[in-house]
Amino acid sequence: MDAVKTQRNLAIASSVLLLHVGAVWALQSGLVRRAVEAVVPETIMAVLIEPEPPQVVTPPKPVEPPKALPQPVARKVAPLPPPAPAPMPVAKPAPEPAPEAPTAAATQVALAPIAQPVAQAAPPAPPAAPVVVAKAAPAAAVELPSTDADYLQNPKPAYPAISRKLREQGQVLVDVLIGTDGNAQQAKVKASSGFDRLDAAALATVQRWRYVPGKKGGVATAMWFSVPINFVLE
Repeated sequence: MDAVKTQRNLAIASSVLLLHVGAVWALQSGLVRRAVEAVVPETIMAVLIEPEPPQVVTPPKPVEPPKALPQPVARKVAPLPPPAPAPMPVAKPAPEPAPEAPTAAATQVALAPIAQPVAQAAPPAPPAAPVVVAKAAPAAAVELPSTDADYLQNPKPAYPAISRKLREQGQVLVDVLIGTDGNAQQAKVKASSGFDRLDAAALATVQRWRYVPGKKGGVATAMWFSVPINFVLE
């Protein structure tokens, strides 16, 4: 039994080997290719030809009738005024008759001298009175009041202690009405220093001072006078 199986296996192996050898030989000799070519059917190429689309004919556009051109409007011409009437001829006046020649008697009367009255000469006009021009009186000289006289002995303005401590300083301009006796009648602050204490001290000072009164034409006159008071820390 073992020998039979062995022979059978050898026979199968031999047949398989022969089949492979035959296949290789067939491939090399081209037999297989020819058999394939004989078996594969030919491919038929079919091309569908589409029919051409029908051409659409566009109807022609209707021709528009020509537009009527605007007719020129005839302008009315104003009638010309009638011609002016021709001037009528003016009849010339008849010539006046020539004057008759004067007679000899009339000529003698006309040549007779006519006595005319002699005009008397007018009396001479009186001489004009001299014009007197009034001269303006010279302006009276004005002397302003003053505080510079040595005999006045005006004291210096008192510096407020609080202002000195707070370092307040500045100038106060005071208007003073000075009477004929040299005393201050009124006083008012014209320009402030910016500090009320300094302004009050300046008013009190100028009201205590004495002044040289102002004069007009050499006569003492009451006048307003501006007095500057300076507060400066040393």
